[in-house]
Amino acid sequence: MLYLDEHAINKAVSMKEIIDGIDQAYMIYEDETFHMPTRFQVSESGNTLLLMPCFTEEYITTKLVTVYPNNKWIHQPTIEGLVVLNCNQTGKVKALMDGAYLTGLRTGAVGGSAVRHLAKQDASTLTIIGTGVQGFYQAIAACEERPINKIIVYNRTQGEKVASFIDRLKAAIAPGITICAAKSAEKAVSQAEIVITATTSSEPVLPDKKALLKGKLVIGVGSFQPDMREFPKALYNLASTIIVDTHDAIEESGDIAEPLKKGWIQEKDVQTLSTLIRKQTELPHHKDEAIIFKTTGMALFDAVVAAVIYQAAIQKSEGTWLDGNL
Repeated sequence: MLYLDEHAINKAVSMKEIIDGIDQAYMIYEDETFHMPTRFQVSESGNTLLLMPCFTEEYITTKLVTVYPNNKWIHQPTIEGLVVLNCNQTGKVKALMDGAYLTGLRTGAVGGSAVRHLAKQDASTLTIIGTGVQGFYQAIAACEERPINKIIVYNRTQGEKVASFIDRLKAAIAPGITICAAKSAEKAVSQAEIVITATTSSEPVLPDKKALLKGKLVIGVGSFQPDMREFPKALYNLASTIIVDTHDAIEESGDIAEPLKKGWIQEKDVQTLSTLIRKQTELPHHKDEAIIFKTTGMALFDAVVAAVIYQAAIQKSEGTWLDGNL
């Protein structure tokens, strides 16, 4: 079997290729040519264990991942995990992969796909709320899809973490892109055409002011449980359509479940991005409205991205063979 750590994965594929993989996953989702059991999720004391299996026509992928939000205070990774890739014809284990890095890439690519299909073609300003791992990959993916020339960063806790985030991001994106820190969410949002929230907050991290949210694409990647919310009520008053990555996001995320419960939105207003892509529908951009995209992720994303990585690694001879066999 092939072992692929962060270094090998990074050498094997680009973010653009991962975003293409996400779009491929959306088409598989529309065609229903996969089997994806409900992910097994256990939470205790704010920490979460996730087991996410998925069968595609060629592979079986299983991801085991832990999410420990408080690790950020002890300078440890919030997400740890492992991905196992099996052949769906023989059951043979083909690869083991760094699950945390794969998760970071594919979630960033989900945001990148949303930017690809929903953002204005000339959008050049981006705000990232949350300076953790996901904020980092979201910024990289967005820069792949639009001519971003300015990134505004905001985190509730300021200081060294924000400075370190900016330094890392500068080293990972094209030169010439201005990156600056904002002192408030209001200032961060007011300057951007695309706003991406990447936190595990239980209360909205965006200002509850319609004037600041008008005309923007707002992408939420952080809240993946019913008791988590990143979006304020004002945002829903501006959006005629809410786009989600899967139907499961309607129940899994507080950013969709809570507004539905309170009557701020109707279920008929929610549709999947895969439907828009299949129909090649382009949403209009109105200066007095906002476009919402919410992702909670799914094992199918991991399955397709793992296959993309594995095939690229074989072609480029990246990774380490643990048993010496092909």
